Amino acid sequence: MTEPTPFHATDGRTHLSYELLTTNALPSSAQVRLDRVEVRDARTHRVVGSLSGQALADAANPVGDPLPGADGYTPAPPGPTPTVIPGSQQWVIWLDLALDRGQHVPKVLEHHLSGAVVAASGSSPFEETVQVTPTGRTAPMNLNAPVRPGTWYSSESCCGNTHHRRGLAPINGRFDVPQRFAIDWYRVGERGRTWEGDPTRLTSYLSYRQPVVAAAGGRVVEVQDGIPDNTPPVAPPVPPIDETVGNHVTLEVAPGRYLLYAHLKPGSLKVREGDRVEPGRVLGLIGNSGNSTTPHLHFQVMTTAEFFPTDSPPFTFREFRVVGRVEPRIWDDNLGLQPTGVLPITSSPHEGPHRARYPLDREVLEF
Repeated sequence: MTEPTPFHATDGRTHLSYELLTTNALPSSAQVRLDRVEVRDARTHRVVGSLSGQALADAANPVGDPLPGADGYTPAPPGPTPTVIPGSQQWVIWLDLALDRGQHVPKVLEHHLSGAVVAASGSSPFEETVQVTPTGRTAPMNLNAPVRPGTWYSSESCCGNTHHRRGLAPINGRFDVPQRFAIDWYRVGERGRTWEGDPTRLTSYLSYRQPVVAAAGGRVVEVQDGIPDNTPPVAPPVPPIDETVGNHVTLEVAPGRYLLYAHLKPGSLKVREGDRVEPGRVLGLIGNSGNSTTPHLHFQVMTTAEFFPTDSPPFTFREFRVVGRVEPRIWDDNLGLQPTGVLPITSSPHEGPHRARYPLDREVLEF
């Protein structure tokens, strides 16, 4: 569904994040037991990553099922080979490779699957090498901060089990992962505070009405305004598809590369379609419009001017400092439901300055 493009993250490793669609085209009476998935260098056949057992089960789910970890999701049963694909079903395998510093990134990948076909008459082992896939040769965009200087919490970023990373979207007859590398940004104040006072008031959130700025120079190609802010922290109604990202600004910053600033405050947008902006130009203020429960900035790179359909390529930021991380999954759906607005920030093994790196999920950093 994408061209796997290597990018450098704050853990000092080179990552490749993409998806493998697997279909059991046999009758419904025949199951495919998937024991192991290996990602190999197509030239040397050297294994660069693999999934098996519970790790494979945690990285695979039927197309259309709830996200693993989401409400209504039934986890795979424990055991040595818990990944079983029923007949006439298609599953997605979420591949997130992390290569050690200095490890060669293959120019072309191949995928070796092993397991067995299980039917009433018995089981038949199989091994197949499939899906020869070139990796991207174009470096990810290296951007300035999309927000003003300060301390910020990067939530739901790659490469874990988040609604951005694992958000499969069937649009216009094709599958996309439109938010694969999106990051939700929250302003963090003294002692880790993100809101203070009444969490049902928008003005209690430090992110609310914070300026968002152009992370690169470009042309404004889409502006949407007039969608009201949601009242936190109650989950927002599911908006029409054309209001998913709420009030927003989209910048074209290179051929086939667009920056999306979403969930902005109604009436706060400072630009119009066709405007040319320089890096650092204020585009609007953070709000809580669209599919948003608590105020935050949804920011990402897209391959089209529209959010649906689009692909989500990786990107990096020129300069920032990691100051900690948050272990529990705290995001816009539950930030306002916490006992207090203070994030439980702990030390991070990646603390310190970073250049041309992508912030990993739940890191706290300073721009």
